[in-house]
Amino acid sequence: MRIPLSWLAEYVDLEPGTTPEQVHAALVKVGFEEEDLHDFALSGPIVVGEVLSFEEEPQSNGKTIRWCQVRVAADGQKAADGGDPVHGIVCGAGNFFVGDKVVVTLPGSVLPGPFPIAARKTYGHVSDGMMASAKELGLGEGHDGIVRLAEMGVDPEVGTDALELLGLNDAAVEINVTPDRGYAFSVRGVAREYAHSTGAAFRDPALYLPATGAAPVATSFGTEFPVTIADDAPIRGRAGASAFVTRVVRGVDATKPTPPWMVARLRLVGVRSISLIVDITNYVMFELGQPLHGYDLDTLSGGIVVRRATEGEKITTLDNQVRSLSVEDLLITDNSGPIGLAGIMGGATTEITDATHNVLIEAANFDPVTIARSARRHKLPSEASRRFERGVDPEVAVVAVGRVAQLLVDLAGGTIDDAGSNLNASVAASAIELPTGFVSGLIGYEYTADQVSSSLSEIGATLTSSPTGLSVTPPSWRPDLTDKWTLAEEVARIVGYDLIPAVLPVAPPGRGYTVAQQVRRRVSETLAATGHTEILSYPFLDETTNNLFGDAVAASIPQVTLVNPLDSEQGNMRTSLLPGLLATAARNRSRGLTSVSLFETGLVFLPAAGVTYGHGLLAGAVRPTSEQEAALHAAIPPQPRFVSGVLIGDALERQPGQKPVAFDWQDALASIQQIALASGVKLAVRQGAHRAFHPGRTAEIVIASSANNVSNNGSNNGSDEVVGFAGELVPSVTEEFHLPRVVAAFEINLDVIIAHAGVPHRAHDIQTMPAATQDLSLVVVSTVPARDVLAAVIEGAGDLLEDAQLVDVYEGPGVTDGSRSLTFALRFRAKDRTLTAAEATVSKDAGVALAHSRFGATLRE
Repeated sequence: MRIPLSWLAEYVDLEPGTTPEQVHAALVKVGFEEEDLHDFALSGPIVVGEVLSFEEEPQSNGKTIRWCQVRVAADGQKAADGGDPVHGIVCGAGNFFVGDKVVVTLPGSVLPGPFPIAARKTYGHVSDGMMASAKELGLGEGHDGIVRLAEMGVDPEVGTDALELLGLNDAAVEINVTPDRGYAFSVRGVAREYAHSTGAAFRDPALYLPATGAAPVATSFGTEFPVTIADDAPIRGRAGASAFVTRVVRGVDATKPTPPWMVARLRLVGVRSISLIVDITNYVMFELGQPLHGYDLDTLSGGIVVRRATEGEKITTLDNQVRSLSVEDLLITDNSGPIGLAGIMGGATTEITDATHNVLIEAANFDPVTIARSARRHKLPSEASRRFERGVDPEVAVVAVGRVAQLLVDLAGGTIDDAGSNLNASVAASAIELPTGFVSGLIGYEYTADQVSSSLSEIGATLTSSPTGLSVTPPSWRPDLTDKWTLAEEVARIVGYDLIPAVLPVAPPGRGYTVAQQVRRRVSETLAATGHTEILSYPFLDETTNNLFGDAVAASIPQVTLVNPLDSEQGNMRTSLLPGLLATAARNRSRGLTSVSLFETGLVFLPAAGVTYGHGLLAGAVRPTSEQEAALHAAIPPQPRFVSGVLIGDALERQPGQKPVAFDWQDALASIQQIALASGVKLAVRQGAHRAFHPGRTAEIVIASSANNVSNNGSNNGSDEVVGFAGELVPSVTEEFHLPRVVAAFEINLDVIIAHAGVPHRAHDIQTMPAATQDLSLVVVSTVPARDVLAAVIEGAGDLLEDAQLVDVYEGPGVTDGSRSLTFALRFRAKDRTLTAAEATVSKDAGVALAHSRFGATLRE
């Protein structure tokens, strides 16, 4: 919400010289977040001038300019820039005449841009200033020639300060209005809050309106204009309209100009001037917070009926769009059909035009939920809908209609008719019991009884004594005050947040991060410390990409599909983190970062086949039962946390004496080892396959089903738990992301790692006996996984084998074609004695025997 300072000053006392920054600071004290400052960015001598004469001079470029003599000061006086009272000015516009009064920017002034004005030679003349257009002054959008003040309805003296005359010396503060404080979407509401903050006197415009005449605020009329609220099928038990006020003004001149001060204020609040009647309704909406609408009375057919639309019913709105309606939409209709989408936009058939002479003014109070849903359904947010969504004061509608009627009299020459209507079925706010001491106990500051009562009175609440404390009836403009807790917050806000003591809670001893939090942090910190960069990507993907990355084998997998996606081409929740990482890597590569190593931890969405999710949603503000809570949890698809990474480009950059070394599958496996070390969980690798990974360069990451003394290069074969994959991606996949052919990647289910990390580890005894080491080279068929051979050696060697690692793989001379030599480093140890070499050899031979029986392994000669 933007609030011009001059407008604010009409309803609250501002100290002379108050700056926008000071107003912002005062509003921050009462809980409003500052957004921005707005002004017309004009300065310097900008005055009213009178065109004395001009000569048209065609130019070689086909343009005709006017060499003008313009009076900018009275005879015998200096101009505001210190020059002569008559200035010569070159102007390219042709919409003015001799005798017209215009806005002249003299040398030394500055226009938005910034665009400084100075005397300069152009088209063979020295132009001593510039005659300004509405766009150049910030009053309009198009460039329709220079401003002729007569067209704005003013006739000032030559030399008058144009900034003050047109309201261009004003400024506006912009604040963020939270959804629960809709009353602050008005000058009335913000002025009240400024008064709360500073103690300045506040004048409620609902009680006092600075108009030139005395427009009666009518609550009954000589002739009742027929209005019917026919919401026979309220949605969710809520009637669409609770109040509807109308009034007739006849004989208006719709062609009259909007006064400059109103145009300037509307521009500052972010609304362009359209026409006098429309500008007046917009002006009063920003002033009082009550949306209004004007109908051309002569185009109405019969009375007004407020009703729900029928499914598929059509309406042409003011933007000339034909809109298909839903049964939830609320309509304003007459005998001809729909004439307005209630609370959002009027219809084209009753639009105010220059030919309008008789106006029906409407101010209503509509259901916030109905308006919010319709605005979103039709993608048609408006200033009116923003206010109705947050709640509008039901008592201000009558005042707003009277205010518009008076302005139509003052500015458009109309006459107020005795016809109108005033339907008001709004329910008065209920009293809230506020026990003595409750506010102090909740906030943590000892408030006096006077501070509590005066704060609540100040916001407009009505207070009476009750046996337990106070009975508080909130004002009509505060629908957000619903219980004693919201009242306590108001007391804290009005008295001052700065008085609330800051006390840091003491953490109970023995508590800290959970195991899951510790593991997640260690994994992320380890990856970051070893050269990876953490990113955060969006969780939205298309179905094809999800199928490719989401499962190792299946061509199609269950997915979570969004009902209303932000992007229709990415309407599914991700089943893998890798696509987001690849897209980020491609974006960085396109900007010159050819070598990157990225990782991400985040949730993926893995629904079970045949299960429907998202059902069982409950109404708010009601605590669910345990059964309902269980149903809600069941309605959410499994969302495990993954950790994934991609590596592209060079692991080792080129340098003197060193060629670049590119990332490959070994670097992806190294990242897996880092995760294993960080989590304290032993991970093993074995040959695997995945649709997105390169055949033959894909490792399956597993956790052994039983603990043993095997290093990360082997484990028991059998019921191992697969937790992820690592290796190189298929080149066809990387090319789709505009990446090099070789991209290393890994993906691990971090939740499974955390589950194993949470299992208590039993410490091993410290061994005091010396170890015996031997190497073992076995020749096997190349298709036999080295991991399986190692597992057989370990199983056969028995308890004396303490550690075994694969240290070399050889294929070449000395080894039969189609076979390879696997060399293992073995370490033997006994708990109670020093092993002899013979004992170690017997244990090793037992392992060789089992490997031979299973895989035909033979000792390499």
